Amino acid sequence: MDVFDRYAPFIQDYIYRSGWKALRGVQNAAGEAIFCTDENVLLTASTASGKTEAAFFPILTLLEEEPSSSVGVLYIAPLKALINDQFGRLNEVCEEAGIPVYRWHGDVAQSQKRKLIQKPSGILQITPESLESLMINKHMEIPSLFQDLRFVVVDEIHSLLRADRGLQTFCLIERLCRLAGCDPRRVGLSATIGNPEEAGKFLSAGSRRGCIIPKFDGGKEVWRLSMEHFYNTLPQADEGLDFEWKNPVTEKATDIAPKAADPGIGYIFEHTKGRKCLIFTNSREECETVCQQLRAYCDANGEPDRFLIHHGNLSASYRETAEMEMKDDESMQSVCATATLELGIDIGRLERAFHIDAPFTVSGFLQRLGRTGRRGDPSEMWFIMREDHPEARSMLPVMIPWYMIQGIALIQLYIEERFVEPPKTDRLPYSLLYHQTMSTLASCGEMTPAELASRVLTLSAFKRISQDDYRVLLRHLVSQDHIMKTENGGLILGLTGERIVNNYKFYAVFQENLEYTVRAGSEELGTVVKPPPAGDKLAIAGRVWLIDEVDHKKHIVYVTLVKGNIPAYFGDVAGDIHTKILEKMYQVLLEDADYPYLMRQAVARLRDARGALSRSGMADSPLISLGGNMWALFPWLGSYSFLALERFLKIKCGKRLGLKGFTSSRPYYMQFTMTASEEEFYEILRDEALKEFDPMDLVFEKEVPVFEKYDEYVPAELVRKGFAYGILGIEEMKKRILGWHPVDDGRIGTLERIASADDH
Repeated sequence: MDVFDRYAPFIQDYIYRSGWKALRGVQNAAGEAIFCTDENVLLTASTASGKTEAAFFPILTLLEEEPSSSVGVLYIAPLKALINDQFGRLNEVCEEAGIPVYRWHGDVAQSQKRKLIQKPSGILQITPESLESLMINKHMEIPSLFQDLRFVVVDEIHSLLRADRGLQTFCLIERLCRLAGCDPRRVGLSATIGNPEEAGKFLSAGSRRGCIIPKFDGGKEVWRLSMEHFYNTLPQADEGLDFEWKNPVTEKATDIAPKAADPGIGYIFEHTKGRKCLIFTNSREECETVCQQLRAYCDANGEPDRFLIHHGNLSASYRETAEMEMKDDESMQSVCATATLELGIDIGRLERAFHIDAPFTVSGFLQRLGRTGRRGDPSEMWFIMREDHPEARSMLPVMIPWYMIQGIALIQLYIEERFVEPPKTDRLPYSLLYHQTMSTLASCGEMTPAELASRVLTLSAFKRISQDDYRVLLRHLVSQDHIMKTENGGLILGLTGERIVNNYKFYAVFQENLEYTVRAGSEELGTVVKPPPAGDKLAIAGRVWLIDEVDHKKHIVYVTLVKGNIPAYFGDVAGDIHTKILEKMYQVLLEDADYPYLMRQAVARLRDARGALSRSGMADSPLISLGGNMWALFPWLGSYSFLALERFLKIKCGKRLGLKGFTSSRPYYMQFTMTASEEEFYEILRDEALKEFDPMDLVFEKEVPVFEKYDEYVPAELVRKGFAYGILGIEEMKKRILGWHPVDDGRIGTLERIASADDH
């Protein structure tokens, strides 16, 4: 079919006005899937490929041909900033056809929300948390709002595939459809889907529809990549070395960087001059530190400040200022950012992105790379890998530049295998079960235990949870006054439960720290956790502030601007890393391959690391002697399988090994002392791995491993079970141990095992 001819006239007019010469592959493919079938649709295409238009042009056409008697399209996005960005784009398209577009989140005026409730129609854009709030606080309005809902569009669906927030989103979609009596099609959008078939099942769960994943020619991907390594103090890794370097860039990184304490930051400072760039970090703490350092360079060089900052703890005004600056094509300012600018906000003509250290996921790398390369330019990212010089007597593990090797592995995995992390669908989400139980009671009022179970336990997110487990949860909640039994035998919220549900933070299922608002005069800067006392300093918004007063009752910190550089703290934790990445890191260290994006100092540092690995014997065995009874184990397992191995060694093998002094740098290596020999180590691990054991055996006695936000309200036995059966990667750990077998020449078959490892 000719998709353009099928579009409504107002869509065709918009395309003409926008100067489009032809539809892109994703738009033709999406049009055929949406126009010609009644199935759900998953659209996977690179950033800035036109996925939003690909989905909405046919949806809006169908909506104009047969107007909905309620909200016709529910658009769910993970960030308010993404909703705000798409709001303007959709409004421009829909205005001529008279299709209204509404937003619903914390920054939207009540008058706009009332307008929607009074006359529900058109498109509603919302975050998962605001949808949760809507389900609880506007429960009686749900049928009139959504009784004729035709489509649910889930943007950036990859960000929802591996955590409770994604399961929450689809629980809400199912609950809404049941309550409103509607049966909308679902459309998922993402640039980075690892296993499209599994993602399609995730998108369609509970919908009674299949999922179409259109195939099309997305064109050739063109990247400009650079990776340079810096020691934080001189000399650099290539100092005094004479070797041929094939990279066409001839200048050394340290020749460009200003002479300063941190040459990596100086390198970024020089290469952002006269350009609009993003500088990504893995944490808000690092983001604050980098922004402070870059501003200090401006000050030292007598230049105007040309750096902004963007992360989740900043006030809306600071974030929106950075977003508006990014959209200005004439701006030459750069923004230090975390994952808050990773997702699909249109930030205009961005010349390049920098990344300090390596992301934790291939998906994160691709999303951040995709921020650049819009409007016809290639995507461009420069990695800056920093570390301190190892001390002269340092042991092997610290001789490896882990972040640099991780960065190379992420890039090579995608280039060579097109690998992106798949959905994680094997969890036991008891924390979310608590949350949806309380949300259902809050919205629906009194119901019998059987009625409650029929509404909650039948949601697709809880398919692995038994009725017996649900009874245990409900009895516990009654005993803790989260739920009350009525005289009629029904269940309602208890007083303790009401206090939890009535707090606005209840709507989110991701962890949040107790935050203090930071104010300088009338200006709100953002939030921090655990603020220092009055008289100390704190870092936020890329600057340093003297604390004048801390109001612990109101959770407000009053500050005054001062000069200086200090570290920030927001309670960040590292993300989980997939086993495929660790396996690729091992291969990067073993092989003799060159990577064209490595700069001179990075090439030299990689040679150092490969030499250290070769001398250590790590190519022959994952267990390396550090001298005496001290050993290091390099299992090359992802975060959750690594965690399982830690516990397996301590609980199952500890006594037989004579294990002591156990420490780990998760998920790279473990260090310990043991009285067993190397041969006994492998024999004992293999023997214990071949025995049948309950995953609960890897939970310490009396341990309650709280992992998710609402685990603290879940019975200890369910928390332990959820951790053992839903978090720990026990099967993958066992396969790795059983792969450590002697081969003909006495070596341990590490690489052989890794090369044949299953893709989990």
